[in-house]
This record gives sequence, C-alpha cells and structure tokens, in this order.
Amino acid sequence: MTAPAIGIALEAGLSLGESPVWDGANGRLLFADIPAGIIHAWNPTTGERRHWHFSRPVGSFGLTRSGRLVVAVGGDVVLFDTASGTRTLLATVEADFPRLRLNDGKVGPDGAFWVGTLHDVPSPERQPIAALYRIDGHGRVERKVDGLKVSNGLAWSPDGRTLFHSDSGGPWIDRWDFDPATGAIANRSRIATPGEQDGRPDGGACDADGNYWSCGVSAGCLNVYDREGTLLKRLPTPAPAPTMPCFAGPVLSTLYITSLRRAPDAPPPSGDLMVLEPGVAGAPISLFEDIPA
Repeated sequence: MTAPAIGIALEAGLSLGESPVWDGANGRLLFADIPAGIIHAWNPTTGERRHWHFSRPVGSFGLTRSGRLVVAVGGDVVLFDTASGTRTLLATVEADFPRLRLNDGKVGPDGAFWVGTLHDVPSPERQPIAALYRIDGHGRVERKVDGLKVSNGLAWSPDGRTLFHSDSGGPWIDRWDFDPATGAIANRSRIATPGEQDGRPDGGACDADGNYWSCGVSAGCLNVYDREGTLLKRLPTPAPAPTMPCFAGPVLSTLYITSLRRAPDAPPPSGDLMVLEPGVAGAPISLFEDIPA
C-alpha cells in the first residue's frame, strides 16, 4: 500500500506550533504558538487568518459548548470569547508557574478539559514532578496522574471509552479505560516506549477505527499504533519536528500536523503546518461543558 503523501498546507512560521483544533462551526483550523502566546485561526477554504495574543505561553485549548475557547495559559485555565476578547479565569491549575507550566490539553468525552503540565527546564534536567489534571465547567480541578515529566498526547477513542496519554520525557504511551459519564480512569496499560530514533511521542489523535496517531517529534515522523501499541505504520514528515496531528474538515477526513523550529533560524518547513489525506476519518470532537456567563 502506498503511504499517503504529506505536504505543506500553510507556511505558518511558528516557533512551537501545537494544539491544532478543528472548529467545524466556523470552518477553520485553530492552532497555537506556545512561547509566543498566540492562538491562530486559519480557514483552509478562503485562506483567511486571524490571531489572538495572550500574555503568557498558550499550552493548549479546546472548543466549548457556548462557542468560547477553554485555554491553558501559563498555569491558569481561562474561558476566551474570540468575538469580544473577553477572558474569564476558570481555574489556577499550576501555582508553580513558570517552573511548571500547562502543556498539552484537550476536551474529553466527559465535557471536561484535560490538561497536563511539564517541568519547564532543559530536557536533561527534567524531573517527574508534572501531572495530568481534569477541570470541569465549574472550575473544579482534579489531579489525575502524577510522576510525569512532559504530559502529552491526549486522545480518546471514538466511543469515548479509551484514553491515550503520553509522557514525552518518559518516553512512553499509556492507555486507560475511560468513563465518559464521570471522567474516571482505570486499568492503566503501557502500550509503547518509543525512543529517540523511533520518534519520541508528542501530540496525538485517534481515528475512527480507534488507532492512535502520534507525532514522533525526535525522528521527523508520524507513528500510527493500534490500541495494543502495535506500530501499524510510520510516515516521514517534511518538517523535521512534528508536534501534533489533528483530524479536520467537514467529515474529519483531512489530517493537519503542527511543527516546531528547533532553532530560530531553522528554514521552512520547520514551524509550518503540514497536511495529508490519511484515508480514515477522525474520532468525534468533544465540547467543553462551560457554565454560561
């Protein structure tokens, strides 16, 4: 079988592109440049672009039921209205910012925002002091997983009953049983331990078949695993450091991939937005159950 070709969708020029999210209601792809503290919006049909600045690093974000965004900014989670610019603090999750800052996050099938932290020091100095948290629409914060270095790779199976989660500093990928009604997790299973040459796990996404697509940030590749951790395929990416995949488009059949620039003067396609037609649709996108303002 011929592997799908990965091309460049947008010369985005990001320093650390992350957290792509498909906003179907507005027909646009949202993504962050973490250290710049910017959320970008791009309409792949019209080419229209917008962006919003924050005063601290934007680790991740998700869509909400009310039409706002739930955003991990520094150590806080805020609700952001893209139309008015109104920002409402929902919860302070990590009081030890900037030593620990919020990183990869997604809205789960339970309607809560799941977001992890990272120990924000050079890689050799990182300690397992980060964690994974669950934040609900009332701003209640629940610590779910301890002992992490770089919480990453959150993704849920199409039925909402399996959670995938990685630690880029482990490096490893875990699978959990997930209760979409309560957000309870159980039966942790380590399904893969990809090293530097295999592609250290960064952001992830699930397809409609329940397979897990993981950006191998250290090896310039996109790894696809089944739920047991068997590697189904490894796709080389034109940008040498892919960071997170996102199924997008009207039927979630297009895959976009963000990337980072390892050095400020790294040439394109480092920091650009990549695209491929994977031949499979993505798992449904969940909305945060926010409390109306």
